[in-house]
Amino acid sequence: MPFPQIDPVLVTIGPLQIHWYGLAYVAGILIGWQYARRLVRNITLWRNGQPAMTEPQLDDFLLWVAAGIVGGGRIGYILFYDLATVIENPIRAIEIWNGGMSFHGGLIGTMIAMMIFARRRGIAMWSLFDIVSAVVPIGLFFGRIANFINGELWGRLSSLPWAVEFPPGSGLAYHPSQLYEASLEGIVLLLVLTYVIYRRHALKTPGLVCGIFVLGYAISRILVEFFRQPDAQIGYLAGGWLTMGMVLSTPMALAGLWAILRARRTAATVT
Repeated sequence: MPFPQIDPVLVTIGPLQIHWYGLAYVAGILIGWQYARRLVRNITLWRNGQPAMTEPQLDDFLLWVAAGIVGGGRIGYILFYDLATVIENPIRAIEIWNGGMSFHGGLIGTMIAMMIFARRRGIAMWSLFDIVSAVVPIGLFFGRIANFINGELWGRLSSLPWAVEFPPGSGLAYHPSQLYEASLEGIVLLLVLTYVIYRRHALKTPGLVCGIFVLGYAISRILVEFFRQPDAQIGYLAGGWLTMGMVLSTPMALAGLWAILRARRTAATVT
């Protein structure tokens, strides 16, 4: 399939350019924020009908989480994928169009923001983790769609009917792994979390939604990595198949499983 010719720049107003990638971050944060407000507003989802935080507290947290995502995402990309290049040319660190962001770094940055905010505001940390985890797939979906529009982070060579030509005119077709990730990390994971929240009342067990999200993301990412082209500056780490994404996602899977078991064990003790 030919790659659709979509300009990475959505709108140009004088010297100002609005990129699809930036719009994806804004859309993910704002839509996720509205969904989170809906969760804390619905008292039936919480143990004893008491939400972990108020809507005004959630509004205050918006800037914290935005800073954690952007700051952690960029720092994570530099440390995990582009450190040698940045050491040679430090100005590259602020050139977010060169390489972009790392999900794993953004996750760490967001976790730090959550822990500090929860402690300062007297909010149960695991419940805050749950709220944020419930909405993260929304941002992941928009982010991966933006990756596709930008024609970046494509997959490995493929002869499948839905393989896409990257870059246009190259004559080479690759797995559209950005769309695979948008489907698994975004749509599927959001549906799973929505089910356990509204049907299984998972928010009444602090840490359970967070654990399911972390485990679900790690599994999704590891699966897609088998179809995704590794970063050019790193390549395969071993065996012609092991990638940095797999390495970073493996401890995530273990952490997610631990969080699920911890949440269920704690809930059993309370009841």
